Amino acid sequence: MSRRQLPLLAVLLLSFVAPLQAAKRVDLDYTVKFVPEQGIAEVELALEDGGAVKFLDLNLGKEQTYSDFQTNSESSWEEESGRGVWRPGPGKARLSYQVKVSHQRKSGRFDARMTDDWTLLRGDDLVPAGRLDQQDGVRLVSRLQFELPSGWKSVETGWPRIGKNRFRIDNPERLFDRPTGWILAGKLGSRRARLGETDVAVSAPVGEGMRRMDILTLLTFVWPEMQNVFPRDPEKLLVVGAGDPMWRGGLSGPNSLFMHADRPLVSENGTSSLVHELVHVFSRISDADRSDWISEGLAEYYAIELMRRAGGMSEDRYQAVREHLTEWSRKVDSLRTERSSGPVTARAVLLLQELDREIRQRSKGRHSLDDVARGLMRLDRVTTDDFINITETMLGGGSKVLDSRLLR
Repeated sequence: MSRRQLPLLAVLLLSFVAPLQAAKRVDLDYTVKFVPEQGIAEVELALEDGGAVKFLDLNLGKEQTYSDFQTNSESSWEEESGRGVWRPGPGKARLSYQVKVSHQRKSGRFDARMTDDWTLLRGDDLVPAGRLDQQDGVRLVSRLQFELPSGWKSVETGWPRIGKNRFRIDNPERLFDRPTGWILAGKLGSRRARLGETDVAVSAPVGEGMRRMDILTLLTFVWPEMQNVFPRDPEKLLVVGAGDPMWRGGLSGPNSLFMHADRPLVSENGTSSLVHELVHVFSRISDADRSDWISEGLAEYYAIELMRRAGGMSEDRYQAVREHLTEWSRKVDSLRTERSSGPVTARAVLLLQELDREIRQRSKGRHSLDDVARGLMRLDRVTTDDFINITETMLGGGSKVLDSRLLR
């Protein structure tokens, strides 16, 4: 390249870099105040410069979880048919509202709860999903601050801590940074470790019987195998839990997961709900078009497989697990459903085990189901057709295992 061409190249490079450097940083601060005597959280969104945002369209749902919306004089709020639109005005802009915290499922158990001493909920419920329209050249910098009742000691989230009860919210995959994932506050007990590049915290209300050290030990044991399949290094992972009347299972969220305090780390059938939910956190695979068998099947497949690879499952026990899955799923004739049941997930695991053997045999050991899983991680949502296409592209031809009535 001649010296005369260098200035032109520099100008072209600057034309790409300059917009990034010129982006206007505008603070978006979330403040959450828990009010246990009323069973609510008071939430405020504060924009440093309201003129940077054209509107924020929130999905409020139909359960009347949100109420008492208020804005400052320069802003406007419109609510209709389960949605609310905030149009911030120039200067500092604020939107505040109340959120009903405790939520019971049809079973009568809670997936969010507030007591006099603690609260356990998902940040997704504090700030509902929404569509953000902001001015060009603006970058919102989001932070989350908690105000705790008297006697409550601490708060934990899956986001990096930047001060006392204060966290940085940054999701590069979304324009609207909101505090998703599990949140636990109150009189807590926590255990911490650093696994790989990730700060891990296991936290539960005092007196709830959460086996924090057992959970950390199992996570330490399986962590390297998890990273081999799903090459992610989350900055932080939060595991929370509580006893009855919380929902007796596991639920994953961004950078976090919930486990009922009485849930065994490894069940009698040989699988692990903890590892199952951890796969969801690491893989972030979500599905569409009646393909829930993919995300649930992969989570359960790796809950078994990674324990086996880590040396926590003998061959005899592995075969016993397969026998249990076979018996449990013997009446399943299709995997295609919007929500995978236990028997459907069990049959999906058997199909995935067969597919892994087929891939290894046809590639002479160069590939496995791990390669398919990593390909699925790149998609926003996965369908059965996507799964088949990725597998057969890697195989260079059709798959006998996937040519099944189960997938039709």
